[in-house]
Amino acid sequence: MKTVQQIADEIIAREGGYVNDPSDPGGATKYGVTIGTLRRLGVDVDGDGKVSISDVRQLSREQARDIFITHYFHGPRIDELPPVLQASVFDMYVNAGSNAVRVLQRLLGDMGIKIAVDGVIGPQTIEAAQIAQSLAPHHLADAYGIARRNYYYALADRRPSSRKYATRRDGGKGGWIVRAEAFISPRYHLTQAEHDARVASWG
Repeated sequence: MKTVQQIADEIIAREGGYVNDPSDPGGATKYGVTIGTLRRLGVDVDGDGKVSISDVRQLSREQARDIFITHYFHGPRIDELPPVLQASVFDMYVNAGSNAVRVLQRLLGDMGIKIAVDGVIGPQTIEAAQIAQSLAPHHLADAYGIARRNYYYALADRRPSSRKYATRRDGGKGGWIVRAEAFISPRYHLTQAEHDARVASWG
């Protein structure tokens, strides 16, 4: 099983270097760490007394890894979920914040386990995830990955500016979909035809 450090390094590799996309509500980002995150945590990388785009640009991989492990893995208690879920929930938490937990909670509810959908991993969510693992030990990770993929498509349905993250200009799967499917067994990956059908209404 991969260590949390290895998982964090893979997230950093998927996120890539510095970007400041006007259509991304997160703003200036490097290795998946947004300027908002640096400000919230008070991380003044260059030591000039303020947190600005300059700090995002100068953020190191090691600093990003430490932020992810401390504030996106241990902080929200992802480390207390069943191991089969941890990598995908961690990866999505970096990408989508507490929506990663809401996706899990809705999935657990769909499995017939009574649970509140509040985006917070507490004793109820931990217990519900353990129950789900016992009910479907060989399918839970795939089920979460598919629910995550569906979340991204639905988000792009509602927010046209985000569609470029779900489908490429050439019609291939966008980064969000590829990222979700990295945690899904190949037999559940969408074919190109299935992806085309899902995004056909986007024009």
